[in-house]
Amino acid sequence: MSPDLSCYLVLDAAVCGARMVEVARAAAAGGAGVVQLRMKDATTAERIATGRAVQAALAGRSAFVVNDDVEAAIALGADGVHVGQGDMPAEAVRRAIGAGRLLGLSVETEAQARAVPDSVDYIGAGPVRATATKPGHAAPTGWDGFARIAAAAAPVPAVAIGGVAADDAERAVRAGAVGLAVVSAICGQADPRRAAAAIAGAMTRAREAA
Repeated sequence: MSPDLSCYLVLDAAVCGARMVEVARAAAAGGAGVVQLRMKDATTAERIATGRAVQAALAGRSAFVVNDDVEAAIALGADGVHVGQGDMPAEAVRRAIGAGRLLGLSVETEAQARAVPDSVDYIGAGPVRATATKPGHAAPTGWDGFARIAAAAAPVPAVAIGGVAADDAERAVRAGAVGLAVVSAICGQADPRRAAAAIAGAMTRAREAA
């Protein structure tokens, strides 16, 4: 599948809290093309239970991706899995989930970008800026660093992550991003639907102007 990566919501339990299902529903209505479930401190059973509720809220309007947990993704029939550099190797994940699901990989350096296997459908590159939503993250790349990572990973699409928001759309597109992956820019907003629509719209306008 080839979802629209313009607005990619990382539905983080630590940020969204009890609003996870509500935020997912609103973001999908606003145009988030992908919603990733990230529950770092949960069990597989907990991820499956929450994942079912999130899937129901999405109602097929957004691709549903599970962070790290291949077992949960398969049990849920999720659209894909996203893994980091310290998780199960991407090629092993691809063998586990098969050819029909999305596979995303976090990339923090040019060296990692050059090593992205063909089995990966997109990368989440960054962090562009320092962010409190992922403690212990790598050094921020800035937009110049992001551009180098995106170029090194080409032709694999690169989504920018790390302190980004709708007003970054023009810089993101110039740097080679196909989308913005956000946590607090949607989860932390009073109106997640409007926030998602702003990101998706800004990316569309930036591409048209490029």
